[in-house]
Amino acid sequence: MSATLMIMAAGMGSRYGGEKQIDGMGPNGEILMEYSIYDAIEAGFTKVIFILKAGMKDDFHKKFGEKIARKIEVAYAIQSFQNLPGDYKVPAERTKPFGTVHAVLSAKELVNEPFAVINADDYYGKESFHLIYQALQNIAPEKEACMAGYYLKNTISNHGHVTRGVCITDSSNILQSIKETYEIQPFPDGTIRDTYYNPQGDILDPLSPVSMNFFGFTPWILEKGEALLIDFLNQIEEGNLKAEYVLPTMVDDLMKKEGLKVRVIPTNSTWFGVTYQEDRPVVVGKLQELHNNGSYPAALL
Repeated sequence: MSATLMIMAAGMGSRYGGEKQIDGMGPNGEILMEYSIYDAIEAGFTKVIFILKAGMKDDFHKKFGEKIARKIEVAYAIQSFQNLPGDYKVPAERTKPFGTVHAVLSAKELVNEPFAVINADDYYGKESFHLIYQALQNIAPEKEACMAGYYLKNTISNHGHVTRGVCITDSSNILQSIKETYEIQPFPDGTIRDTYYNPQGDILDPLSPVSMNFFGFTPWILEKGEALLIDFLNQIEEGNLKAEYVLPTMVDDLMKKEGLKVRVIPTNSTWFGVTYQEDRPVVVGKLQELHNNGSYPAALL
């Protein structure tokens, strides 16, 4: 059964300070997306859709897309204000994209099969792709989804705060709620805290499962997500130039409004990513180790 991998690479990378999605970090200049694609092909995925921002496609295709297209079917979607659903009028002062739901909807016309969604600037680990691919083979066409669940303690940065979808599951690993939680960071006493509302930080469970935006969906989610995004846009307060509608929030809304059932798939895969420039040397070192121990060949793609 075919399955598509959507890679969200339209983020502005403001905290990182550059186009981290196309920053070579592997021993041969590989970008993190290439590791995800390698693992996805190995797991059984048959197509990849790159979601980019305007002006990024040509450079990306020349540097990476042509090479990747030799291994797997490739398509491109552009996340821009021009393809927002509904009739919302974007303020002239707004520069920030409207979030990951809009990113996924930008590829709506390119996918008719079960699909997974990931960030471009995260390393998810081989096991996760195999688990999600297998789950997509058995997913119902409507009202079902899946998600790779990582332990919170394994997803933080030592160089600043991160945003994670903190999850609550039942005993069968069915998602009960997911909350997009901002400004999560480690404290000197070893705790992990959310400092978004409280400068002293609200302590979080380090073993909480969290979303790293690695979801498995069917096209059903696109129709429902579009309606929710339109509602969100129409409710943005005047003067708010940063409001975003993100995948964890959409998933939580669909659980409440449409009875969406989300299976959280625990994974022992090692996650790492580049939220900040200071994360880069750590990621470079870890990728080199993975090549050295035979997890990846000398030539990736």
